[in-house]
Amino acid sequence: MRRSGLSGLRRVLATAAFLPVALLVAPEAGSAQTLAVEGGTVHPVSGPSFEGTVVVRDGLVEAAGADVATPAGADVIDAAGLHVYPGLFNAFTSVGLSEIGSISATQDTTELGDTPHVKAIEAIHPASEIIPVTRANGITHTVSAPSGGPWAGQASAVVLDGWTVEEMAIEPSVGLVLEWPSLETREFDFSTFSVREKKFSEAKRDYDRTVDELGDWIEAARQYDHARSNAGSGTAVEQDHALEAVARVARGELPLLVVADRARAIRDAVAFAEEHGVRLVLASGRDAAMEADLLAEKEVPVILGAVQALPVQEDDAYDGPFTAPGRLHAAGVRIAFGTFDSSSARVLPYETATAVAYGLDPEAALRALTLGAAEILGLDDRLGSIEAGKWANLIVTDGDPLEVRTEVRHVIIRGRDVDLSNRHSRSYELYRSRPAPP
Repeated sequence: MRRSGLSGLRRVLATAAFLPVALLVAPEAGSAQTLAVEGGTVHPVSGPSFEGTVVVRDGLVEAAGADVATPAGADVIDAAGLHVYPGLFNAFTSVGLSEIGSISATQDTTELGDTPHVKAIEAIHPASEIIPVTRANGITHTVSAPSGGPWAGQASAVVLDGWTVEEMAIEPSVGLVLEWPSLETREFDFSTFSVREKKFSEAKRDYDRTVDELGDWIEAARQYDHARSNAGSGTAVEQDHALEAVARVARGELPLLVVADRARAIRDAVAFAEEHGVRLVLASGRDAAMEADLLAEKEVPVILGAVQALPVQEDDAYDGPFTAPGRLHAAGVRIAFGTFDSSSARVLPYETATAVAYGLDPEAALRALTLGAAEILGLDDRLGSIEAGKWANLIVTDGDPLEVRTEVRHVIIRGRDVDLSNRHSRSYELYRSRPAPP
């Protein structure tokens, strides 16, 4: 997250605090109140569906069941004829870090060099116009992740409601993002301003050197961690924030979120994680289905990128991205979905629906968007299902949330029924009320 980008984003959007959009942000995240969602068909994900009531108190689900009574004085949402689901989880985005793709001042996703100690949440802009647009489609929480690297920084889990990043925070760090190096046989020569062809042996040597350097980071972090833990009272070990971040991965506290697409890179990333004893979560994984058996054997979960995507290479199957989620699930690989950007974060349900049309079980798809994603990222104690004690991130819809025609009637975040108006809906109402020409 370039500091110039962050300051630019703040300059461009500084007036947002004085515009009506600011009214869409929660006055107080997780504010104390009692709310009852009555009479809807509740889909808890962790168990069978039922028709009944969900009671929310102080931001948490207090009770959910067919015979649950509404407490006296509770605010009531009449969900008769509607459906109640856990809020959807976009498990890899740049929401809050990227606003307008063509304006660099609103991009704050990348730092220069290796920055494993930088957390995405430190640069998230709560007044982003993309946040209310995204949540209006049923996405109540996301992972916002940095890019660049290879050590890009730490991904943060946030709810899509709150005045400040502190109010939005679920977990400041859910994993360390590593963009896996690619084996390139072509490179740009700045001395001649032309593309230079490299021998495969040279490209492989450069690739292996980079992978070895990544391993050196892990081992250096372990040595640093050991030195800090065993330093005597008269011994000082200089603090290194970057190594401290990598040490959390080396100790198993955080997963390594490896962004890799091609089959070779996926195999190498799995071997790297096994060699260095770190917990791996594969992100993007365009060719992941080709390595489904390996991923299942090594118990490596996958956060899949865009399903509605075109083939990249000449020999890629036209329906590869469409069928990949179903093939991975059938092989026993745990999956979640992310859009890996901010502008299309709202279309996550429809990306997943395409996978259902191409073989993914509908229940598995819903789980991947809710509890499955939370389990992969270690947040299932708080998120992903409608159970007593969990955060009250819920949506009320008039149908299947994966269907384009389904309308999201209510979005509840930390127990608060948030306003669904946003830039898109305001534009719609503005032009809908345009006077007819004489």
